[in-house]
Amino acid sequence: MKVIISNEIKKIVARALQEDIGRRDTTSTIALPPSSKGRAVILARQSGILCGLEVAKEAFLQIDTSLVFKPLKKDGDSFCKNEGIARISGNLCSILAAERVALNFLALLSGVSTSTKKMIVKAKNTRVKIMDTRKTTPGLRVLEKYAVTVGGGRNHRSSLFSGIIIKDNHLRASGCIAGDKLCEEKVEELIKRFRSMSSLPIEIEVENLREFKGIIKYEPDIILLDNFPLSSLRAAVDIRNKKFPEVLLEASGGVNFENVSAIACSGVDFISAGMLTHSPPAVDFSLEMIRVK
Repeated sequence: MKVIISNEIKKIVARALQEDIGRRDTTSTIALPPSSKGRAVILARQSGILCGLEVAKEAFLQIDTSLVFKPLKKDGDSFCKNEGIARISGNLCSILAAERVALNFLALLSGVSTSTKKMIVKAKNTRVKIMDTRKTTPGLRVLEKYAVTVGGGRNHRSSLFSGIIIKDNHLRASGCIAGDKLCEEKVEELIKRFRSMSSLPIEIEVENLREFKGIIKYEPDIILLDNFPLSSLRAAVDIRNKKFPEVLLEASGGVNFENVSAIACSGVDFISAGMLTHSPPAVDFSLEMIRVK
């Protein structure tokens, strides 16, 4: 698997380098002759699923196009502690200038892919699909969502434009929910309006079984079960299976490594987990010099 280095990603890398370097790498320019050359290796300090190798390469090449970046793995590969990920050769000042930004991208994106893979493993032997959310680092969504796919997960909508999710605030703002009462006529009217104005699948968020029972009868494409306890998830799945088999169910809210297996076993079709992108543990990498001329 390989990310396409688009103009958007090039700009992300360029901003990161500018942020990290500023006017110059003061330490390297004083400590090293400008013509110093050598080789370095990127090492993993723990095991995981690799992601971000091409982004790391882009960081080095934006600093110095004469650097030679040799990958030893590819995105999606597993790696072990102390295993080599890539070798870089060329000007030492250039290697050191790009080091931290390259490692930061690898740490973040490999953290996302590793967490995604871990969650998928915990949900094994079920039919559920693990998905991300829009809870991403501002400006880095394209990379973090790529990392989810590298880990084996699926992408939810990438923007408000690309998918329809009628959330609780939409329902309240449009009068479909007043206080704690669901106005089913307005829900039906809202769904009809969406179907007449868009070909996108219609997903509606509900917060309890009462709302679920009031909405599923209008057969939206997907119902998002937000923060449902396990007993309510199972009840919703049972209702769907008996009366509305075409409606897909998504569980979300508070999903973590400890509860994802039980949620998956409830029979829902999708689990969306914000933690995959908003709080994945970073994977530790380091760059070590292996030869200096």
